[in-house]
Amino acid sequence: MSETQAPQSQTSSVASLDESNQMARGLNNRHVQFIAIGGTIGTGLFLGSGKSISLTGPSIVFVYIAVGAIMFLLMRAIGEMMYKDPSQHTFINFITKYLGKGWGHFAGWTYWLALVLLGMTEITAVSTYFVTFFDTFGIDLTSWKWLIELCFLVVLTSVNLIAVKVFGEVEFWFSMIKITLIVAMIVTAVVMVVIGYHYPAVTIQGMDHAGPAGQAGLPNLLDGFSIAPNGWMAFLMSFQMVFFAYQLIEFVGVTVSETENPRQVLPKAINELIVRVLVFYVGALLAIMLIVPWRTFQPNADGSFASPFIMVFQYAGLNWASALVFFVVITAASSALNSLLYSAGRHLFQLTGESSNPRVRWVATVSDRKVPARAILISAALIVLSPIINAFPRVSSLFVLFASASSAVFIFIYILTMLAHRRYRRSGDFMADGFVMPAWKTTNTLALAFFVFIYATLFLADDTRGSAVAGLVWLVGFGGYCLWRERRKARRDAGEVALD
Repeated sequence: MSETQAPQSQTSSVASLDESNQMARGLNNRHVQFIAIGGTIGTGLFLGSGKSISLTGPSIVFVYIAVGAIMFLLMRAIGEMMYKDPSQHTFINFITKYLGKGWGHFAGWTYWLALVLLGMTEITAVSTYFVTFFDTFGIDLTSWKWLIELCFLVVLTSVNLIAVKVFGEVEFWFSMIKITLIVAMIVTAVVMVVIGYHYPAVTIQGMDHAGPAGQAGLPNLLDGFSIAPNGWMAFLMSFQMVFFAYQLIEFVGVTVSETENPRQVLPKAINELIVRVLVFYVGALLAIMLIVPWRTFQPNADGSFASPFIMVFQYAGLNWASALVFFVVITAASSALNSLLYSAGRHLFQLTGESSNPRVRWVATVSDRKVPARAILISAALIVLSPIINAFPRVSSLFVLFASASSAVFIFIYILTMLAHRRYRRSGDFMADGFVMPAWKTTNTLALAFFVFIYATLFLADDTRGSAVAGLVWLVGFGGYCLWRERRKARRDAGEVALD
């Protein structure tokens, strides 16, 4: 059925769709709004934005806006399908429904595995930031990293096991802390610009050379402006860096089956994404570059970059800025790990529930508190292997390759999601009076082309080429297996029907 032939109203009540939904709708509007904010603000903004600024200078703002607009289109596609059926635990289910069980099997297990690998990376980051935070006070906790990782994982797993409402509250406060730092930094920058603040050369935490003296003002942003000051290759590379900063923005699409009044809350959460991008990313980057000339952002000897947030606060005379920023970074990393546990648990619950094997289906059980406890615990058990893996250099090197490849395969998931959305719009399921994606043929195609472009840029640099190749190997190998497996099953079922 074409879009024009679709019924004008196919709205089914959430209660009727929830007949098979075992989860509790414990997330309210406040929770979901801040979960959406948390999904757009990660540690990359606080620590990694210096590297992105160094690539293209002030034009990085346009890159953040462009990539943010495409990710908004992805969220509109997910939102439209989730609005139609808000009882689904994950948007991956629509890939299964509209592209077939083979692609659904590939997307589901790939996404869950990528979440676990990212969780392992994130827990390592949490302990690293924790050690750095205490190092600012002269306390060395390096030898206790494994215990720090274990404690954080136990606490966050417990948060996920208690109740979804508790998870929502924790994410609310995590997001509030991140927002407070960003707003404080923007306000600090505005005041410094208004008063024409002059700052001396200072030694900045995380920078192996002194930060030069200067003055806050528009000239830092506008003098010598160029779209590609370091060449077009650097400009192209900035797109993939910014894209990965937005990674997991789709997380809000996993919370719908546990959200009160999802058809009222979901559209609001998604539509406000653009405002959040402008305020929290663009606003923060402009504030940083008004204070610190963009050419000041140069790599250290080891290739790392100082945090722009630390630079702004230290130039403002706040010498305790390092401790403050790393406290918030710990919060951001903990929020990411908390969300990864939540999402991995729901995806494993969904995947195991679709299995015909009773031993596998045993995982797909909710606890008395209406959470998929077994799926959460299994995901956490795999994540806790991170400190063990890091103890063996060869295994650790292989893990780094898999972890980087997991970021690449997210692009495959996004492409499959947009293809599923195209099938949905042409199907009889299309809800004409739902949360409709505008000009879908154009916007959907634009998003697809952009995701292909991002994957192509992975082949341009030595440090991303390996993950791009590994991602393609995974697509061909595991994707081919999933499609072959489903076709074999279909032929077997057809043969059994013929015999009957």
